[in-house]
Amino acid sequence: MATSASVKQILGDLNKDSFVTLLGKLIGESKYVQNNPPELIPEEDRIVNHVLDTLLPYSTTTGGGPLIINHVTYKPNRGNLIVEYPGTQPGKILSFVGMHMDVVTANPDDWEFDPFSLSIDGDKLRGRGTTDCLGHVALVSELMRRLGETKPQLKSTVVAVFIASEENSSIPGVGVDALVKDGLLDKLKQGPLFWIDTADKQPCIGTGGSIPWKLNVTGKLFHSGLPHKAINPLELAMEALKEIQSRFYRDFPAHPKEQVYEFATPSTMKPTQWFYPGGGINQIPGECTVSGDVRLTPFYNVSDAMKKLQEYVDDLNANIEKLDGRGPVSKYVLPDENLRGRITISFDEASSGVACDLNSRGFHVLCKATKEEVGHVKPYSITGTLPLIRDLQDEGFDVQTSGYGLMATYHAKNEYCLLSDMCQGYRVFASVIAQLED
Repeated sequence: MATSASVKQILGDLNKDSFVTLLGKLIGESKYVQNNPPELIPEEDRIVNHVLDTLLPYSTTTGGGPLIINHVTYKPNRGNLIVEYPGTQPGKILSFVGMHMDVVTANPDDWEFDPFSLSIDGDKLRGRGTTDCLGHVALVSELMRRLGETKPQLKSTVVAVFIASEENSSIPGVGVDALVKDGLLDKLKQGPLFWIDTADKQPCIGTGGSIPWKLNVTGKLFHSGLPHKAINPLELAMEALKEIQSRFYRDFPAHPKEQVYEFATPSTMKPTQWFYPGGGINQIPGECTVSGDVRLTPFYNVSDAMKKLQEYVDDLNANIEKLDGRGPVSKYVLPDENLRGRITISFDEASSGVACDLNSRGFHVLCKATKEEVGHVKPYSITGTLPLIRDLQDEGFDVQTSGYGLMATYHAKNEYCLLSDMCQGYRVFASVIAQLED
């Protein structure tokens, strides 16, 4: 059997030329894998085809090597790819999952360079998907190619799962959710699963839940010169939201485990959008809508938070006259007209956060590999959401997460990654595989 040291020696360093060549082909397809239905439905098989061109020569499909390749498609042109390098010890396995083959949208008019072709500026590899997540698709493809090429005798089976449909969930049953439902990933529960879709070269050990909310506020439309005859929904919305936020932070304060997991922020509830139906500046409108989200650390339950928000709104409606006004004639009740301002709250699809298992062997080998190859290890947590990994965790997978793009360019204009970071990521993967042989 290969020793830990010999595995790292066999896998060596990332083949930069091969990696950049493959990444160039993938970024060249990024225009066609933008995910924003119904206008933009990605064709992930465009990415799959390039990965297959790289890996098929080392596969059992062609007889050229040991890689077992399964192209799984649930919707036309929207495939997933499962690539397996077989080990010798049954039940001993590790996997790299989450390298998704769709991207967020990009408007070339807003970019300083063409988002849909790879350009190189020193260490920078520029284009949509370089950080999120076509760079990781190319990186793990190169890892699996090297395994197929060098054929180290490993105890562990190494599996890579390239997935469709990560950036938008409005069309279900396309990507990892369907693979899990069909049992195609069940054997990955026997070992650590490394989700490769974060950034900054450090283990991401916690993410937030998300509750998108909408607060509809009804008042009474009237001339702004006669404000005593109106119920101003804008003022009501501001005061109601202030009270709702105050109660939320009382009921969902910073949790002690957030320090353990190095969360950048505690749970938050805030507005992000404001709508009203229009009208003259001398007209108090009859209604408005404030929308926003809750970002909830994984130590609180999403359903509990939604229930609490509804309770706050119900209580405010019952006691609307007790809310602070905004001036001597600002009010939310007109008794002579039997009118009361009213608030309703509704929710879009919510998702739960994740706290990775810090006692897992997968976590410990990832930390050791990161320290060896990056030079330091500092796990972090954010209240951004990765709903797919919570689903995997609930299904019994030991999920750990990392990534080698740049958080500063994630979903951003002028996206890029650094070739040097990807080289370190490759060595981290090699170290993880080597450690798990011991």
